[in-house]
Formats: sequence, structure tokens, C-alpha cells
Amino acid sequence: MNFKSQNVSSNRKSKTFNNPERFIEGWYWAMPANNLRVGEVKSITLLGRDLVMYRGKDRKAVTIDAYCPHMGAHLGDGKVEGNELRCFFHHWKFDREGFCIDIPCLDEPLPIKLKSWPTAEKYGMIWVWTGEIPLQPLPFIPELEQKECDVAIFSHFVTNSHPHVVIVNAIDTQHFNTVHKLPLEIIFEQQELNQNAITFSNTTRGREGSLLIKLIRPFYKNAITYNVCYWYGGTSIVTLGPDFLHLHIMFTLRLLEGGKTEGRTILMIKKRQGIFGWLCNQIVLWLANILGQIFLTGDAKLFEKMQFNLKTPIKADRSIVQFINHLERQTALYWGSWQQVRSLRDEEARDNRDKWRDALND
Repeated sequence: MNFKSQNVSSNRKSKTFNNPERFIEGWYWAMPANNLRVGEVKSITLLGRDLVMYRGKDRKAVTIDAYCPHMGAHLGDGKVEGNELRCFFHHWKFDREGFCIDIPCLDEPLPIKLKSWPTAEKYGMIWVWTGEIPLQPLPFIPELEQKECDVAIFSHFVTNSHPHVVIVNAIDTQHFNTVHKLPLEIIFEQQELNQNAITFSNTTRGREGSLLIKLIRPFYKNAITYNVCYWYGGTSIVTLGPDFLHLHIMFTLRLLEGGKTEGRTILMIKKRQGIFGWLCNQIVLWLANILGQIFLTGDAKLFEKMQFNLKTPIKADRSIVQFINHLERQTALYWGSWQQVRSLRDEEARDNRDKWRDALND
């Protein structure tokens, strides 16, 4: 493969990748599901937008914009009534769709609607879709799409690097050898599942002459799986292990002000039957968390000081470039406003219209 001839996009300035003012439209984690009890309302800031989230008597989580359309009181101080939320200030009441359904001093409410956001729960987390209507599903692991799994939420972290920079670490094959000293030679094959999801699958067996591989071979002859599935540029799911015991590690990240990252680590494993199956899974998840923390220690200090700039991509960076190109084709939103980023053609057309209008005004 001639890497340079197929890598034109890597030499252009990225519009969305590593941009502190943009993120991909999609599903993003808001909080652990058990942090929001029935009848409780909480204030959150997600990707620069102030929101409130509450759980009604039907036990469903609801997400709406944070400020009352009357005088701007923060609805995080409000009260949950049934499946609705009442503002603390003048007691205007809103349903789960954001419609105003009661104003105490009026016989009928005004035709006012707060912005509500699609909300779902999975993997022990509450997720919010950052657009009008969900166009794609919640992040999932292809091999577990129709299967139940045991889940454990472990680390919560903040780092100075952008989520896109942090997340490509899983397909940066060079650093496995240099930072972690692992006897691996990984070559990925990539496949786009849809507009918002891409997978990278390892096709090699590792360095057969290494001591680690020699110790494994008497017990397991096949290649050890190492696959990565990305969703919306902010969630990666790493699948690793022998065929009889695949472990899945989800790193789900979101952008903070200034291009920083806030993330959660979620471990998943296919559910096993019976009490012994459950106990086995809990032990594997516990051990995986310990090993994962050790593995990530070396990477953490890199992200605190890194200023990512892929000026000189080489063949070993092919997967990272493929990920960047995939990301740039997705719908981007502005941090804070959640307004859709216009295409370059739309921006040029808008500029031309503005110039035309200015000319008329002269």
C-alpha cells in the first residue's frame, strides 16, 4: 500500500478533529443512572450547554434546557410533580416534552415550549442525543448487539487533551511497543458500520518469538482478539481476549471548555448463566479494572502536556488518519450552542449574501 498516495486528507487542516469549539452530533453520557432517583432533579452542563435532568414517577429520565422561559430562573431548583417539572420561582409547570402545561395565575398556559433532548439509559449511564431526533443508536459492541452483558462503571477522569486525541490512543499501535513494551505487531483493517461508527480489527497474531506469546501458545493457538469500535468520535469500545473470554472496555468521553476531556471507563462482559457465571464475570471485571489502571498510567501523563499535531504521518499512523477522515465526514456541532456547523460551501454562500446585502445598504 502506498500510504502517501491515499493520505491526502492528513495534510489538510482538520475542521473538527481536535477542535475545542466543535463536537460530533450524537449520544453522550450525562451521569450514572443511579445518580438520579425518582422525583429528583439535577443540574448538568453537557458540552457547554446548561441542562436539567429529572426522573418522574414513570422512572424515565428527562432532559430539558435549564432556564425557565418566563424570567430565566434555573429549573434545577424546581420540583418534580408526577412526570412533570415545576419551576421554583413562579411555579410554571413543564411536561417531559418541554411544553408549558400550567401557569398558576392564568386560566390557560401560554403556548411556550422548552427545548427537550432525547434521553436514554444503557450500560448503567444516562445518555443524551445532542440533536433533534436520534439518527443512530446508542453506542454498541457489534458482537453484543443482541446479547445481555454484565457491566461495571469504574474510573472517572479529566485530562488536558481533547477527546479526539485521547480516543485515538487505542489504535496508536506504535505506543504499545514504546510506552507499554508489549510484544505486539498490530495491523488493523477498518470498516465503517455507518456514518457515525467505524471499527478497526486486528489481523495479526503478535510476535511469535516473544516470551509472552510462547507462554500463551500451549493453551491457546488462535490469535488474541484486539478490536476497536468508535462511535461519534467520543466513545470507543475495545474488545480483547481469546475467543472464549472477550472483555469489552468502553471509554466514553465528552469535550470540556478549552479542549479538555471528561471521561468514564465502563467494563462489559457477556452475561453468563447462574450464580457461578455471575461470580466469574465479577472477578474478571475486577481484575480487568486493576490491569487497565496500570496500563493507562503511562498514557495519562502524556495527555496532560501533549499538543497534538500530526505533521508527519507515517505508514504506522494509517489507522489514525482513517479515523480522522471518518470523523471529518460526520455532522459537527458548536460547543455550547449545539448549533450545526455549516459546510464550507454554505459558509461561502452566506458570506456572499452578506456582502450583497452590504452593497445594497451602501
